[in-house]
Amino acid sequence: MLEERMAQLERAIGYTFQDKALLQRALTHSSYANEQKINKSGDYERLEFLGDAVLELVSSDFLFREYTKLPEGQLTKKRSSMVCEPSLAFCAREISLEQYILLGKGEEATGGRTRDSIISDVMEAMIGAIYLDSGIEEAKKFIHRFILSDLDHKELFYDAKTILQEMVQRDNQGTLRYELLKSEGPEHAKTFTVAAFVGDTRVGSGTGHSKKAAEQQAAYEALLNQKTPERHTAQ
Repeated sequence: MLEERMAQLERAIGYTFQDKALLQRALTHSSYANEQKINKSGDYERLEFLGDAVLELVSSDFLFREYTKLPEGQLTKKRSSMVCEPSLAFCAREISLEQYILLGKGEEATGGRTRDSIISDVMEAMIGAIYLDSGIEEAKKFIHRFILSDLDHKELFYDAKTILQEMVQRDNQGTLRYELLKSEGPEHAKTFTVAAFVGDTRVGSGTGHSKKAAEQQAAYEALLNQKTPERHTAQ
């Protein structure tokens, strides 16, 4: 069953591991390793450490070559937004990576599979595993395909709250605020729905596993819908 799921993930990412143990380790959370009495080095933490360094190198090289006129400070800011925890979790979810993570029963029960911190760590561990399995070129291909692709769309999502705030201030449209509409689910795995308002105009809404994530989604929708805002009077 596990081998079948790992093969499914390999097909999804377009890469086949020579050493299947590396892939399994990249997917193994410490809670699962403890539960299964696997040696501490059997979880993804060391691979995550390595993958983080490989990702920083590859993304820095990409930005240096792609944005030839940007100064160091702006390159650093752009790289930070691309490889931060929510951004990596966003990229990981696009390939449904969270479905393949091996979690202990306790971590599973408390919503670990939806947690950005865990999902982003596994994304970095995957990079580290591919690097060890085949070297920098294959790791670079993975990063370019799943993290550095479609950057205009991703950057709009990553920076949605900042971009929307700047737009509202620039155009003197009123005050931007976020309102929690509802929260659902058990305490450990709540889902929040938030609406973004400019004055009394509802401009977007979003859902996430934290209020911050829901606000980001609401701001992103507001940017996509800015030409046709939804009229709504706050209660």
